[in-house]
Amino acid sequence: MIDYFSLALGHGLLAVALLRLVMREDLDVDPRAKAAKEGAEAARMAATHSARASRQSKVQDSDAGPQTEEESLR
Repeated sequence: MIDYFSLALGHGLLAVALLRLVMREDLDVDPRAKAAKEGAEAARMAATHSARASRQSKVQDSDAGPQTEEESLR
């Protein structure tokens, strides 16, 4: 005959272990994916700042007035 208490105890402990694993927050975050995302964000911000500085320098150069032919070739 099957011992129902043993079956219930075994399955109950498995259910508790499963719930404890599912409720852990650190399982939802992959450290490598987080690092890659932060690296991509930093690279994007650096490119944005670089492009903005380049555009601003071009605008300032064009506002400076007429240039000599030598300066325009730079």
